[in-house]
Amino acid sequence: MQPYTFTNEGWHGLHAVAVYCGATLPKFPDFIEQVTRFGTWIGEHGLNLVYGGSDEGTMKVLANAVSASGGKLIGVFTQNLPPSLMRPGLDESYIAGDLAERKAEMLRRSDCVVALPGSYGTWDELFDALALRKVMRNGIRHPIGVLNIHGFFDPLLAFIENSWQIGFTTSRWRHILRSASTPDELFDVLAQDISANQPSE
Repeated sequence: MQPYTFTNEGWHGLHAVAVYCGATLPKFPDFIEQVTRFGTWIGEHGLNLVYGGSDEGTMKVLANAVSASGGKLIGVFTQNLPPSLMRPGLDESYIAGDLAERKAEMLRRSDCVVALPGSYGTWDELFDALALRKVMRNGIRHPIGVLNIHGFFDPLLAFIENSWQIGFTTSRWRHILRSASTPDELFDVLAQDISANQPSE
């Protein structure tokens, strides 16, 4: 298989990353700093950001960093949210009828998935992508990862491991969710996952 490397046109084979994150801000400034670094990394490496389109909370921090570093912003908003929450000046925008359509559209417009620390909406989007990846034949081929800032996702990773030990999760899907604490490390492990992104026979 051809190796994946960074080029002037972004990560070879990957041009847009769907990022799941919240519309609220965490209490600890270092989380915000890490999200900013992640957004800067996306823009500097030529990747476009596909996200919820909000101008609030972590979404705003992320979008500001991507935009400031030259990245393109693709916002997928929902019609039931107040229009005042939508970020002005998006490079592309899409108004979904509901959350299910929003999730599907974000995946359609992206090549890989990353979840940042967040709450219910972020978790729902992440598990939706994981479930779609698992069905494979009718699902998605996106590599899926989490930016594990200060071990935020450690309990989730332990939960998956426990499911594997009991036998609910098979060995094939034990490591479907990739994890790293820095952008470089995360995209390195996502690259390793590309070879598995083929329909099952």
